[in-house]
Amino acid sequence: MNKFNTEVSVIIPTFNRAVFLAEAVKSVLEQTYTNFELIVVDDGSNDNTKEVLEPFAGKIRYFYQPNRGPSSARNLGICQAKGRYLSFLDSDDLWLPRKLEKQMAFIDSYPDCKICYTDEIWIRHGRRVNPKKKHQKYSGWIFQRMLPLCIVSPSSVLIERAVFDKVGLFDESLPACEDYDLWLRIGRYYPFHFISEPLIIKRGGHADQLSRQIWGLDRFRVQALLKILQENGLTPEDRRATIQTLHEKCRILITGCLKRGKLEEANKYQKILEEYQL
Repeated sequence: MNKFNTEVSVIIPTFNRAVFLAEAVKSVLEQTYTNFELIVVDDGSNDNTKEVLEPFAGKIRYFYQPNRGPSSARNLGICQAKGRYLSFLDSDDLWLPRKLEKQMAFIDSYPDCKICYTDEIWIRHGRRVNPKKKHQKYSGWIFQRMLPLCIVSPSSVLIERAVFDKVGLFDESLPACEDYDLWLRIGRYYPFHFISEPLIIKRGGHADQLSRQIWGLDRFRVQALLKILQENGLTPEDRRATIQTLHEKCRILITGCLKRGKLEEANKYQKILEEYQL
C-alpha cells in the first residue's frame, strides 16, 4: 500500500519570473500523467507573480517565503510535498506533455531506479541551439562524468523521496551550483538513469540567470568538491577523479583571481591545491 497521498510532487521555485511562470505552470497541468500535485514556492517575488498564479487557484499549492534563494525554495517544496517521487521545474523552463508519463513508465519497468532524467531542448534568445559535446548525458554510475560541470538539469529529474533521506536536501549555503552539489552527493550512492528523449525545454539567455550574474561559478563547484572529499565513502577511483577536478578548477580560479587583483582569494585556492595532492 502506498503511504503517500499522491505519486509525484512537482515543485516550481520562482523569483520575479512572472513573465515565464504561467507557461511553466500550464506545461505541468497539461501533463498526460495526472497523479501529481503541483507546488509553487514564491521565493520573495516583488513582481506580479501572485496575480499571474490567481487563475490556477485550486490547481496548485502555493507557498511564499522571504527571498532565500533557489535551494531554500526547493527545500521548502520538498518539506511540503506529499508524493513518493519528487520532480522539479525551473520557472523559466517548460515540460513537454508526456514528460511525467514517460518517466513513470520507465520506473515501472525498472523498479530499482531511484533517479532518472531526460534529454532536453535548448532555446537561447528565442532560437533553438545545440548543446556542446561537454554537455553530453550519460546513464549509470556517472559520478565521474558529473565532476567537470552540471550535466543534469533540475527540470528533467524525477527522484524517489527516499534519496533525500539518504543524502540530504539542497545546500542552502550555495548561491549557485546547488544542483551540481546535490547530483554529486546522489551519484555516490545511486546510478542515474537517462531517458534519451527530449522531454523538457530549457529557455536561457535572459539577464536574470545566475550564470550571467555571478562571476566564477567554479568557486561554488570547488565548495561542493571539498565537501565530498571531506566525507567518507568515495571509492579510490572516485576520490582520485574528484581531486583531479578540484585541481583543474582551482587553477582556473587562481588565474581569474590574479587577473582581478584578488590576491588573498588566489592564495586560498593555492592552499587547497597544496592540501589535496594528486
